[in-house]
Amino acid sequence: MVETSVMAAPLIDESVFGGKIYIDGEWVEGAGGSIASVAPATGESIATVGMAGPEDVRRAAESAALAQREWAATPHPARAAVLRRAGQLWEEHADEIGSWNIREVGAIPPLAGFALHVSAAECYEAAALPSAPLGSVLSSEEPRLSLAEQVPVGVVGVISPFNVPLILGIRAVAPALALGNAVLLKPDPRTVVTGGVSMVRIFEEAGLPKGLLQLLPGGADVGEALVSDPHVRVIAFTGSTRAGRSVGELAGKHLKRAHLELGGNSAFIVREDADVDQAVNLATWGAFLHQGQICMTVGRHIVHESRFEEYVSKLAAKADSMVVGDPSAGQVHLGPLIDEVQRDRVHSLVQDAVAQGARLAAGGTYDRLFYRPTVLANPPKDAEAYCEEVFGPVASVVSYADDDEVVELASATEYGLSLGIVSRDALGALELARRIPTGIVHINDQTVNDEANTPFGGVGSSGTGSRHGGKQANIDAFTETRWITMRREPGQYPL
Repeated sequence: MVETSVMAAPLIDESVFGGKIYIDGEWVEGAGGSIASVAPATGESIATVGMAGPEDVRRAAESAALAQREWAATPHPARAAVLRRAGQLWEEHADEIGSWNIREVGAIPPLAGFALHVSAAECYEAAALPSAPLGSVLSSEEPRLSLAEQVPVGVVGVISPFNVPLILGIRAVAPALALGNAVLLKPDPRTVVTGGVSMVRIFEEAGLPKGLLQLLPGGADVGEALVSDPHVRVIAFTGSTRAGRSVGELAGKHLKRAHLELGGNSAFIVREDADVDQAVNLATWGAFLHQGQICMTVGRHIVHESRFEEYVSKLAAKADSMVVGDPSAGQVHLGPLIDEVQRDRVHSLVQDAVAQGARLAAGGTYDRLFYRPTVLANPPKDAEAYCEEVFGPVASVVSYADDDEVVELASATEYGLSLGIVSRDALGALELARRIPTGIVHINDQTVNDEANTPFGGVGSSGTGSRHGGKQANIDAFTETRWITMRREPGQYPL
């Protein structure tokens, strides 16, 4: 966990948010009623959270549009101060919010701590955006001053998933607010407290004026209303490729930008010269962290044939040694999957792969929502556990003979998010990576990495080319470009 230097007063009080949504600076009852937030490790209800309906989206969007105008005109030091304070509050309340993350999401403490670290870093990075140069002087063939100016888009809709709700929400919320926008936030209904309530409370305490961040948990009807609302000009969506296609299609119908960070099935290449023990150490983290419920998770382990059997044996031994259990009750390596639907899908994919000829080297069993880390050796290339995103702790391992074959194997997917390569020849690994289309490459590292100042995103079915993180990517994502010219005297035209 992130260490705190002072004892902070509790931030998240169910007597305030319980059964309610957040519109125009007030906790109010939503049209969708309320549901229980359930701890996946124990099945117990840990909070009651409010659900929005489409009519709430309309009301929130109107309120946000009004608030945004004044916020965009607020001097940049004042906007930056709110973001800096938000960063400090993530640190001050790290233990409290981390506890919700462990219980509600099923994150192990190291991952919960990392999420708090990134959330604070996202706010600190965003605090530099209000004073960043937001335009350029252009050359012109006319006697005039010609400028390109970046202006806020207005209202941004952020739709975040259950798996890492803090990071995957704040990386859009913070820069959008910093650049003068208002935000409508729709977290996954299963992780509303971690991915929604905590964020709203952080910015409330940081002094964000009311109406600029509104919380609208809900189902598909709320998501559709959010994307369709005329006040919302940009959508930042993180989730599955299937859901992302629907969001992108609806946004396109309404002529809106949609920044889509979607699924992945990342390849992890172990070259002939690699140290197998080092590779297995990396692969264990990349494949099994957070029960494999990360878009960057190593799904396909592509290992040189001379290292294949050793790699499978050592990865399976590592998987068998890992402790799976309730992360709030003691030290474990893996926590629970989010729900029974996800568990049953994971298990079905594993069983189907074995039925098609894969060798089950480790795992393949579960107790309630606790799925054992699983290693499948030599699954058929068309087995879904190998070629699709599993979103569970399943490592599919295949072999290759030479660079041409590994490029073909690594590229044979609709996804293109992250790539890891292990080799003693780092430059040779980089040359290999340049032949494989992905948005992210890590040489001598696994595929699950994230930093607030880096451009994050994928290609193919992993995204539409937009990026989260880094100054320019955030400016491009959450502003519009306006061309401005000025003449000393009115121009003269021949008509």
